[in-house]
Amino acid sequence: MGKATGFMEYTREKPKERNPLTRTNDWKEYSAPFSDEMLSKQGARCMDCGTPFCHMGTELEGTTAGCPINNLIPEWNDLVYRGRWQEALERLLKTNNFPEFTGRVCPAPCEGSCTLAISDPAVTIKSIERTIIDKGFDNGWISPRIPAKRTGKKVAIIGSGPAGLASADQLNQAGHSVTVYERADRPGGLLMYGIPNMKLEKEIVERRINLLNEEGIDFVVNTEVGKDITAEELREQYDSVILCTGAQKQRDLVIEGREAKGIHFAMDYLTTATKSLLDSNFEDGQFIDTKGKDVIVIGGGDTGADCVATALRQECRSVVQFGKHPQLPETRSADNMWPADANVFTMDYAYEEAASKFGSDPRQYSIQTKKVVSDDKGNLKELHTIQMEKLRDETGRFYFEEIPGTEKIWPAQFVFIAIGFEGTEQPLLAQFGVETQNNKVAAVYGEYTTNVEGVYAAGDARRGQSLIVWAINEGREVAREVDRYLMGSSVLP
Repeated sequence: MGKATGFMEYTREKPKERNPLTRTNDWKEYSAPFSDEMLSKQGARCMDCGTPFCHMGTELEGTTAGCPINNLIPEWNDLVYRGRWQEALERLLKTNNFPEFTGRVCPAPCEGSCTLAISDPAVTIKSIERTIIDKGFDNGWISPRIPAKRTGKKVAIIGSGPAGLASADQLNQAGHSVTVYERADRPGGLLMYGIPNMKLEKEIVERRINLLNEEGIDFVVNTEVGKDITAEELREQYDSVILCTGAQKQRDLVIEGREAKGIHFAMDYLTTATKSLLDSNFEDGQFIDTKGKDVIVIGGGDTGADCVATALRQECRSVVQFGKHPQLPETRSADNMWPADANVFTMDYAYEEAASKFGSDPRQYSIQTKKVVSDDKGNLKELHTIQMEKLRDETGRFYFEEIPGTEKIWPAQFVFIAIGFEGTEQPLLAQFGVETQNNKVAAVYGEYTTNVEGVYAAGDARRGQSLIVWAINEGREVAREVDRYLMGSSVLP
């Protein structure tokens, strides 16, 4: 587990990033890899802690603790420290189908559960993971794995996000013939269109899709199951079907003036921007352009941050992000104990960029939008807000109360709603006849079976909006259950 005294000799180094002011002039990834020498030192910081909580993978009081796909983190940290990169890659791929994705866009709950993080900065697990897989591709250590034989069983997977891709990868390696259906024009789901290029360049996604295709997985794009092909037709053609459609029903903002022109869902904004970039480098004009405009993002999560970063690259005049909760503390609060992921204040890449350009963090905390005002042509003109105070009642439950005298008017020509997702889209589920619960597919974690024989569900479609590592976890596990259903037993992990 690294060098015995490494955690005392070396400090945590932040991953290299391109200059915030200059990187907003393009759509390339904002981060850059460490040198081998630096990563060896970072791997050396991994303690001989006895119980490596970093890869336990569970949920504590609503937050993720450790790695849900149970990455063998101490093992490959040690191998990186010793310069044995190819062996580190082998250990990494034992549990993670797509380290090139998680190493870039996962929020790394493993680092929050690092034993060293009790008193010191955690090991830079995410950066080490990314470099291992990148070296694997760069050095030709990764090549198509063609299954030695086929079982004759056919599986259809609806949705090509991380859950769908993980289940497809696993089932293909088990020898089944797998077809992945995607309604968009490119496979990848949110990896392709929901996460902007500066976090995950699409060449990375396409490289993996091409590899999976070479290994025998068929991808059918521009095909919406339920419209272009019916659920009944799929069930007739395939021995099993897995629903990995995600939780794409976006939560709307119910507010006076919502109908104003210029208000969009965040995912629509991000999707059209990425698609136009890939299709024509924005020459087709098929995107929402915020150049020279005042932009407000409502919602304080990662999707909202991506909207901020996108607006900056489009040369917006100003950008502000509203969040209903107070600013997070600099250190763990008493109710956010280790080994749960640390819920603390950080400066995301988008906020560093906005601060560099406009001189301040774009986030506004404890704020509620009261109404939207339009001009005489119905175009968005301004937002009216009030500050909120987060209080706790006698039962210990939190509630919000308006603070009189804190009303404010914000000029805006564009508003992007990034307040989460309500669940999966229902028409397809109704066509399959699967039962739902809280707008999600009703399927027990670990089993993934629906009420319909041979139809399974995994990822956000089953659990709701969550982390990429949970999607990969469920994709791997549902593959095992489908393999068992088809063959009577399974050797898949």
